[in-house]
Amino acid sequence: MADAFDLVVIGSGPAGYECAIKAAQLGLKVACVEKRETLGGTCLNVGCIPSKALLHASELFAEAQHAFPGMGIEVGTPKIDVKKLIAFKDEAVDGNTKGIEFLFKKNKIEWVKGEGVIKAPGQVQVGDRLIETKNIVIATGSDVARLPGIEIDEKTIVSSTGALTLDKVPERLLVVGGGVIGLELGSVWGRLGAQVTVVEFLDAILPGMDGEVVKNFTRILKKQGFDFKLGSKVTKVEKTKAGLSVTVEPAAGGEAQVLEADVVLVAIGRVAYTGNLGLEAVGVKTDKRGRVEVDATFKTNIDGIYAVGDVIAGPMLAHKGMEEGVALAERLAGHYGHVNYDVIPAVVYTGPEVASVGKSEEQLKAEGVEYNAGKFPFTANGRAKANKTTEGFVKILADKKTDRILGVHIIGANAGEMIQEVVVAMEFAGSSEDIARMCFAHPTLSEAVKEAALAVTGLPIHM
Repeated sequence: MADAFDLVVIGSGPAGYECAIKAAQLGLKVACVEKRETLGGTCLNVGCIPSKALLHASELFAEAQHAFPGMGIEVGTPKIDVKKLIAFKDEAVDGNTKGIEFLFKKNKIEWVKGEGVIKAPGQVQVGDRLIETKNIVIATGSDVARLPGIEIDEKTIVSSTGALTLDKVPERLLVVGGGVIGLELGSVWGRLGAQVTVVEFLDAILPGMDGEVVKNFTRILKKQGFDFKLGSKVTKVEKTKAGLSVTVEPAAGGEAQVLEADVVLVAIGRVAYTGNLGLEAVGVKTDKRGRVEVDATFKTNIDGIYAVGDVIAGPMLAHKGMEEGVALAERLAGHYGHVNYDVIPAVVYTGPEVASVGKSEEQLKAEGVEYNAGKFPFTANGRAKANKTTEGFVKILADKKTDRILGVHIIGANAGEMIQEVVVAMEFAGSSEDIARMCFAHPTLSEAVKEAALAVTGLPIHM
């Protein structure tokens, strides 16, 4: 006999689990289908959470090596125990995935273990079990993008998943892709002693980020020991007795170069995961990139079937998927749900961090928008000076006529936390003057945000 639910969510990543929890809180009978042995999807299991644990640990290791002596802290030469480091990371993963399991029980959400296939509108097959439901939400997330002809074995040629479980620090790490994932994981192993080389197809790292931020960030990473091969592509990886032989060619064509590496990390992006869901049989439309097509309410072309998160168009960010999941759940429960895509922050959790929200200068120029820019460096911030974290700056872009904030870009310590205060301001259509007139605690790094707002009109106090 078939089970009956108000909502079945396929996938328990951030988009899926938040959709399920919110729908249950609003009174719907909910089931969530997940084929992993643990809840939380890529983000909690092999993505956001474990990578941040390793980033945190490796940053402390680097501080003990390079920063402590200058502060008068004598600890000797720190050593890294990779086995314990990975155990520390696994503990973070375990705590978070069990937290989602607890929330499912608390909200009476049934976790259906297995692979879900949509048999028809209102029907999901999981193994031998047929589940009937009023609505289906596809929240299956994304998978690693692969390079043709290069097989990922998760041992020496790894994806982000394998880079989280290396059993030793590689002497030479070659990262294919200069995006967020490659730079974050490159930072982890670079701090621990690896020589990191990044091969990026484009002429700059972090595609889409503000150009001035990218220029400064590239300089900082080079100072940290990163070697960049920009405008280049990897065409072959061969295993040798000494490790890996990597063939790199100019993206525009030209003479090839062979680099040696112990580990190659393929981090060229991610692709929507829509395989084995039965979408074609049911008639759910997907675009050229394999993403599920939805309207403004997250509805597919088939009544009763919706999609959220990485599996649809937009930035592949956990928090973007979370907002979509909640907004959809609210709509399905008869409430109003909305996502403001103009105010979704992006963060690179390196050291220093990079954070942005809204438009870059390049985007505003391309759109013909007249704007004023205010910038304030952390070299002029009292707390940053005291902490010896003076690299980077805050830049605020505001409409020339209305002063409404159009974009904010931060490179510096704790940038990922500081960006949120301007997200709040932008959500409420705030102006640079609004921020400039606020009282900020002193001494804090966030005072640089106030000073950047003052600089929009050319009148910062501490410059």
